[in-house]
Amino acid sequence: MSVSPRVIQLNEANSFLKEHPEIQYVDLLIADMNGIVRGKRVERASLHKVYENGIKLPASLFALDINGSTVESTGLGMDIGDSDRVCYPIPDTLSPEPWQKRPTAQLLMTMHELDGTPFFADPREVLRQVVQRFDELGLTVCAAFELEFYLIDQDNVNGRPQPPRSPLSGKRPISTQVYLIDDLDEYSDCLQDILEAAREQALPADAIVKESAPAQFEVNLHHAEDAIKACDHAVLLKRLIKNVAYDHEMDTTFMAKPYPGQAGNGLHVHISLLDKKTGKNIFATEDPEQHAPLRHAVAGILETMPASMAFLCPNVNSYRRFGAQFYVPNAPSWGLDNRTVAVRVPTGSSEAIRIEHRVAGADANPYLMMASILAGIHHGLTNELDPGPAVEGNAYEQLEQALPTNLRDALRELDDSEVLNKYISPDYIDIFVACKEAEMQEFESTISDLEYNWYLHTV
Repeated sequence: MSVSPRVIQLNEANSFLKEHPEIQYVDLLIADMNGIVRGKRVERASLHKVYENGIKLPASLFALDINGSTVESTGLGMDIGDSDRVCYPIPDTLSPEPWQKRPTAQLLMTMHELDGTPFFADPREVLRQVVQRFDELGLTVCAAFELEFYLIDQDNVNGRPQPPRSPLSGKRPISTQVYLIDDLDEYSDCLQDILEAAREQALPADAIVKESAPAQFEVNLHHAEDAIKACDHAVLLKRLIKNVAYDHEMDTTFMAKPYPGQAGNGLHVHISLLDKKTGKNIFATEDPEQHAPLRHAVAGILETMPASMAFLCPNVNSYRRFGAQFYVPNAPSWGLDNRTVAVRVPTGSSEAIRIEHRVAGADANPYLMMASILAGIHHGLTNELDPGPAVEGNAYEQLEQALPTNLRDALRELDDSEVLNKYISPDYIDIFVACKEAEMQEFESTISDLEYNWYLHTV
């Protein structure tokens, strides 16, 4: 006799509460269009009701701009009476929040229509529909993220960030030396607490490295044989990093370009495809440059990259990150073990051949980023596209900039893309574009300090 999913989930809640009698509250979390985690907090005694009946949240949660205001042009606000949908728990995401003073747990949710069908505007559902295409091909997506961030001081200077003082030396860092172990030592308590908190939440963060700017670091997540789960890990890890750093009297930023003249924050993802029957990596080969499945997948990514840019780089600030000196690719390109290209193929082991996508900023929504990349891979595989020769040497010297350089152009590319509109609901693309166009309109109507400096007394 089979056991219903609802009973299994209730068993999950019972086991967790029995194992954690100290828990007083549970945060119910859902990631919006910008990857910002929103939701409700409930008391411990209400957790069973959450598993049984879900919770109500308005559909407009997925029509919020970066400031949390509803963009009415999406049609998800007052046009539908700001009506509710129902959010249900995602299995295996119930875990403690180690940073809380009052014992609190968290649970990731996903939105559904009132009849139980998935809600089309939930970014997690956008990704699920693309992943389903790979299920139909008998393939499992295996993915792992690398997430860059800055530790910053809780006190800014005229509204601008500054590196935090080192708890060890009391000095503000100025080093740009990548991989420097001494810089890890300067913030070792905070960084170690991040890894330990991740372990407590079953997030597979397995390494932290110093990046190439003051107090900039990268956390590597171990691969998951589930693309959606890999994105869950990335969303929850960002929240964890922010809260643990705050406990150490520091702030963090995942802003794509917080400092002029310094490296931006990237979000790289490694992807391979496993045959469901054999479990083998279909990219595995002794000759990756000539291996047909790998070439087709890379070609699809390259063809759809311009149209994907709005998902990879979704904010006005995102496009300030690009530049050869910061190893941010500005043209669709690929190569073997080459960090100057957009799509790098690491070749250390023939069995572990994979695609590393190097374009997105840390401000991207992981679900939407992954959906656009996988759409390209599927398009390349099913149409047997060819990427041309791999780039050898410095791609910046060989290729002219060919990707959109601003959000407006990126949104036009997305809106006009016949390929992405086949994989991602045009209705969802309309909502995304409407939100981002509203943000741009507000940004462009704001008079900057630079404009006053240039024009107030000179024209």
